[in-house]
Amino acid sequence: QVQLVESGGGLVQPGGSLRLSCAASGSIYMIDSMGWYRQAPGKQRELVASITRSGRTNHAESVKGRFTISSDTAKNTVHLQMNKLKYEDTAVFYCTAGITTTLGYVPDYWGQGTQVTVSS
Repeated sequence: QVQLVESGGGLVQPGGSLRLSCAASGSIYMIDSMGWYRQAPGKQRELVASITRSGRTNHAESVKGRFTISSDTAKNTVHLQMNKLKYEDTAVFYCTAGITTTLGYVPDYWGQGTQVTVSS
């Protein structure tokens, strides 16, 4: 079994910063990629950023220049540094990962989500 546990969400004022972290644990053979999605009230879940095992990153246009994804492959951890937060960044942020275990490859393990609220 694999678990993804997020941390770092909370309440922040517009213009502020937060750093999300997600740690993967369990019967992991190899992590192919990790990423962050978010879902705002009444909206569909959307990709925020992703990073591959080789370090190639992808950021949604709406967060480019403000958010940065990074990973620590030795610790099976991914981070999302969020700067210059806006009201519209308010959402539940979910960690996701494509992981190979002894049972094979699963492209989409999900964490339980962490709330990010941007409010004055």
